[in-house]
Amino acid sequence: MELKNKKILFLGDSITEGIGVFDPKNIYWKRLEQDGCEVYSYGVSGTRIAPQATLKIDPRIDDDYFATRIPAMEPGADVIVVFGGTNDYGHGDTALGFMEDRTTDTFYGSLHCLYLSLQEKYPNAKIVVMTPLHRDNENMVYNCFHVRMVGNLETYVNIIKEVAESYQLPILDLYHDCEINPNIQSHKERYVPDGLHPNDNGHEIIYNCLKNFLKQL
Repeated sequence: MELKNKKILFLGDSITEGIGVFDPKNIYWKRLEQDGCEVYSYGVSGTRIAPQATLKIDPRIDDDYFATRIPAMEPGADVIVVFGGTNDYGHGDTALGFMEDRTTDTFYGSLHCLYLSLQEKYPNAKIVVMTPLHRDNENMVYNCFHVRMVGNLETYVNIIKEVAESYQLPILDLYHDCEINPNIQSHKERYVPDGLHPNDNGHEIIYNCLKNFLKQL
């Protein structure tokens, strides 16, 4: 894919919003402007792919899961990049569910609803899915609200990939193929000091991974 003059929309959470970055122009999607792309961000900190089931944290976050933002997104995009799931693992309480689910009552179902809604609004766009990055405490048994987890972060990564593959969506697997891993101390110090949000150096890596991936589509 030739990137110049492509209109690309980014749907995500705090990483897409740019939490952890010193200079906003270094956010991974913002860097694509230097490649001639027209970019729009719909990244909202704390938000999830699935709505909360019972444990309400913040109405702004609980009511703003990914699919709810689609109606307000720019029309006529060439590419949509979906980058989420780490908050579903970190503080979401929605059941994982099953591949057959088609409602937002489960994580599986919410992914189906999200991808189908994007395909309906953007039938001619390329929808690209990026998996969550590694993070601190990615194998914890309880989340930060002391609710027992139903899987580790890799469980969520694999479900995201499974559902995306069923729609033949291109997948950039940052969890397995990106060099950012805060569980390695040198990576944490250089790329993701708080264990979750990449800094400017980390966003440069995400940008390079994404740019190279898009150019191959």
